[in-house]
Formats: sequence, structure tokens, C-alpha cells
Amino acid sequence: MKLNIVLFLLFLSPICFAQESYNSETFDVKLEDIRARGFSKDSSANAIVIYEQGSSYVDPNDYDLRTEIKRKIKLINKEGFDNANITIYLYKSKDSWEKVENIKASTHNEIAGKIVKSQILQKDIFTEDYDAHYTLTKFTLPNLKEGSVITYSYTIISPFMFKYHGWNFQSHIPKIYSEYKENIPGNWLYNVKLVGEQKLANHTSEIKKKCLEMGNGASADCGINIYAMRDIPAFIEEDYMTTKNNYLARLEYELKTFRGMDGTIKDYTKTWKDVDKEFKTEKEIGRQLRKSVNLEDLLPPEIINETNALKKAQAIYTYIQNNYTWNGDYRIFTDASIKDLIKTHSGNVSSINILLHNVLKEAKFDAKPVLISTRNNGFPTTIYPVISDFNYLITQVIINGETYFLDATDRFLSFGGIPFRCLNGQGRLLDFKNGSQWIDITPKTSTSIQYAADLTLNNDTSISGTIKSRNTGYKAINSKKNYYPNPNSYIDKLENQYPNLEIENHSILSEGKTSEDFIESYNVKLEFDNPEAKNLYLNPFISKFFTTNPFKLQERSYPIDFGYSATYFYSFKLNFDNTKFQILENPESKTLAIPNNKGLLIFSSQTFDNHIQLFIRINLSESLYPEEYYPYLKEFMNSVVHIQNNSLFLIQRK
Repeated sequence: MKLNIVLFLLFLSPICFAQESYNSETFDVKLEDIRARGFSKDSSANAIVIYEQGSSYVDPNDYDLRTEIKRKIKLINKEGFDNANITIYLYKSKDSWEKVENIKASTHNEIAGKIVKSQILQKDIFTEDYDAHYTLTKFTLPNLKEGSVITYSYTIISPFMFKYHGWNFQSHIPKIYSEYKENIPGNWLYNVKLVGEQKLANHTSEIKKKCLEMGNGASADCGINIYAMRDIPAFIEEDYMTTKNNYLARLEYELKTFRGMDGTIKDYTKTWKDVDKEFKTEKEIGRQLRKSVNLEDLLPPEIINETNALKKAQAIYTYIQNNYTWNGDYRIFTDASIKDLIKTHSGNVSSINILLHNVLKEAKFDAKPVLISTRNNGFPTTIYPVISDFNYLITQVIINGETYFLDATDRFLSFGGIPFRCLNGQGRLLDFKNGSQWIDITPKTSTSIQYAADLTLNNDTSISGTIKSRNTGYKAINSKKNYYPNPNSYIDKLENQYPNLEIENHSILSEGKTSEDFIESYNVKLEFDNPEAKNLYLNPFISKFFTTNPFKLQERSYPIDFGYSATYFYSFKLNFDNTKFQILENPESKTLAIPNNKGLLIFSSQTFDNHIQLFIRINLSESLYPEEYYPYLKEFMNSVVHIQNNSLFLIQRK
């Protein structure tokens, strides 16, 4: 018996090894690539990139930028077949455009122990317009089967040297090997940025003499760099993150300077000092920011005549907020002028907030514009100016030594608040006198949910009482946006949070849409599922802060970005007649902390003669947690969800 087991294991080992024996060194497809059955480093993967290579260089004859791409992908199962749908984005301007040539694509399957190739036909390659800046070339690999290996290659020809081809090492599926080769003549100087947390497995550098020669005898040397990564995990998006482009492992290029063969030099990457000077005279922002406005034509007399500085600024903000409508456009540059906005009462982000800025300036306030890149747009480059990184503009005003950030596009914001979409780290304050600077735009106001239930267990086993809640900060904004458009729908959703719950006498105690908080009170009545039973089970969490754990990954390679710190507090009191009922079991209290005082969970449950009392406090004291805190946050949220879903009181009739 023992001998048979040993022989079986010896026989099994090569088979298991073969399942992982991928040829990740070359573009060529081997039988072991097709015969491999999965990927042990990511058992959930439906496809993997076995090998990919990119190479960019300036053609010595046509002097255009060429990028050759090769990619070999294993389709593990049918769910991975989407990776055989290939889309190539080709950039275009008014009079120039990129094109793609030499498309070759094949599907490789094993038949009777041999590799059989199914090649794509030219008629199955399609081109379509995408938007004003891109056209698309698309094709789908043929004859797909579970276990197929697909290969494709092509060359992009580009006249745009300012857009040197970047390279994504990481994607939505894992990669075994990814390599990129840059070949850049010395005439072009680029800022090269490696983004993401993944480390290079290899980086080599060399100089090639006279790689580019001109007809007049002039020549340039080339800097050749090869970057490579191995065993790159798939990037899986999860809650509480900004755009994935902030974290995907990749190379980015920004043209800094061009040096012509005739000795001319043109700088593309400028300093912020240069940019500040240009903004002063720039048509779409600089001139608009300096335009004077007639307060008497825009504002009611009571606002103009207000003598309290803070009240006057608040009134100006509210007036712009309520009388001008955001059209949903995020751009900071626009052909629409302040004059057009005043006429139509509708405009994009920059026009509305520039108008707010100009009115505040005209009213003698210290107001300045702030450029922002929103959470979905990505982090702006801070080392040097990249104006295209910004897509949003807000206004800063200083009153009595206090700094306020203002955005008049959202009618639910209170004075000094900016939308959640803007919480992306830093903004660039434009100061045309003293020079622009980076500033922190992290919200200073607190965000919290406070929820209190004071209930009574009646002799007929129904439960009735009052619930009060108060939300502040961004939780208040969310509640206001849910309530004011349709109060009846809002109440229906409250009732649906808990089975057999009825709500009466719902009232809002806060001041209105722009109040800094959202306070509500209502009466409730609820019934047990089996009111005649001797033993009654009650979950005291009528409202839950987190119904499921948002953190499900084994590990996370990017930060946890809540946008703001927050506190959650829930209290529950149930009064009862101790001659009719007794409490047999109540939930166990628990305390859990995130290391370095970054968060705290306190849960307490107590039973008295004629009432029971429970409370939970959740404190997430940071808006941003580095990825090393992920295991602690995952455990923390597991505890929060478990407490809310599984805390039960066992109540028995006497």
C-alpha cells in the first residue's frame, strides 16, 4: 500500500508541475502554454498574460514615433474569453493622426498533440470613430476554447512625439512577464514616471551612438532603457479608492524639452512660475478671473448692504448656488464666458466658481481660485506643472483669519464645504501676486452619524417608540440628497431596512438643504415574526451602518481612501414590564482597535431590571490608510458587520 502511494505521488508530481509550466521568456507558443490548466498564484484568474513586450523608437527614415507591441495570453476558461476582444486606441488631432499597421493575431489550440493556429483575417479588423480625440481599431481572435493561447502583435505609427507611448505593466488579469523598451533620441527630453507599488524585476540602460541621422549630416545619440516586471498581480478594484489610474503599475512620459538639430530649444514642461504668468493673460481662465462684475446688477440690496463679513460671504455664496445651475461639465477650460453664464444661468464648474470668485473679489473679500483634479480624474503631478491633470476649479476665501473652500455647483452644500468628488489630496492655489502653491483640501469639518432608539416592549409584544438621528458632514449631504427630492420614497427606504417596521410622524429638525447637519425624528412600531412564541429574538440594530464587509481581497496593493474621517454612534434602549418579560441572553460586549490609534470599535450591551441598553461606537480617525493597514481594516469591518447582523436579545415571556 505504501509503495503504491509513493509511486502515485511520483507519477502525479510531473503532471502538477506541467500545469504551471508556462513559456514566459518568448512570444512563441509552446505546447506547455496550451496544456497548462491554471495559475497557482491566482486561482481566481480566468486568463493570464504569459508574455508581453513593447518597444518604442523614432523611425530613422520617416522620423515618426513607432511602437511595436506583442502579447501572449492564456485563456483559462470561458470567463476569460473577453480578453480576446482587442481594442487599439489611436490618437488624432485636427490635421494629424496615429495609425496602426502589421496586425497579426492567432489562436493556438492543441489537436492530436500538435499546435494548430487559427489566424485572424483582414476583413475581421474594424475601425470606428470614438470621440474627438480617438479612433478605435478592433478585432476578436477566432476559434476560442478553454485553454487556448492567443497571440497578437501590431505597430502604432504616431506623429506625436509629445505623446511618447506609455506602458501598463498591470491590468485586470495577472501577468507573468511584461517588458518595455524605450529608445529615445537625445533631441527629446522626457520626464519619465513609474507609477504604482509594483517593483521592477529588471532595468537596463545604454547609449546608442548616432541612432538618428539627418540629411544635413547632423545626428543624435539614443538612450535605450529596458524595464521589466515579473509575476504582476491583477489589479482588482474595491470600495474606498480613487481612480485605479492612481495605482496601476505603469510608465508615463511627459515631454520636457525638444532640442532641434539646428540648435533651437523648445521647452514643453514649464515651471509653476511660468504657468502663473501665462494664467494672468490666458483667455479662458486668467482673463475671466480678472473680469469685474457689477454687484448692483447681480445681487439683491440686502446682500450688498450686509455689514457682517461672514454673513455677507455666506449670502453671496447661497445666491450664486441657488441662481446658477451646473451643466455637469467638469472642464476648467471652456469657451463659455462669465457673460454667457450670467445670461443663461447655466454653465460648467469653472464658469460658476469663477463667477463666485469675481463677486467675492468685487465685494472686497480675499478670494482666490484653486485648481483640482477630482477623485475619478487621478492625482495631479506635483513635481512639475501638468495643467491637463486638472479638471475642476473651486474658490478659496479667507474671512477673519479663517479659510473656507467654496463650490457653488451643488445646492446641498453648506458654506465651506466641497463635494466628495473633490477630496483628492491637494489643490493648486492660484495667486497671481505671490505665486501659486499646493494646498491641502482635506475637510476640517467632522462627519458623523448619531442614531438613538428609545423603545418600549408592550405587553402585547409589539414594540413602539421614538428614533432620532443626526448626520453631519458628508453623511448629512448624502441624507439631504436622498430626502429632499422625494420624502415619501426616503421614508419607504427607512421602513425597508427592518422587517415589520412602520414609521409615523416623521419630521426634519434641521434647517434645510444647506444645513451643516441633517436631523430627523420619527415614531416606529414593529412586530415580531412570531408574536405568540414564548421565546422572542430581537436584533436591536434597526439601522445598520455597514451591511457587508467592503473589504474582501486577500491583500490590497493600494491605499484605503475613505475621503474623510468619520464617527458612527448607535444607541438602543428597550423598556419593558419586568413582571411580563425577562431577558435570558444578550450580546457580548467587545472592543477592537486599529493599530496606532487609527480607529476604534466599542460595543456594549447591558441588562437591567426593566430595560436593556446597547450602544456601538465606530471611529475611523483617518481619511486615508496605507495598504499595510488593510488586514486590520478588514478584521475591523468583519467585527462591525458581525455585531450588527448577529447581536440578538433572547426575551422570554414569564
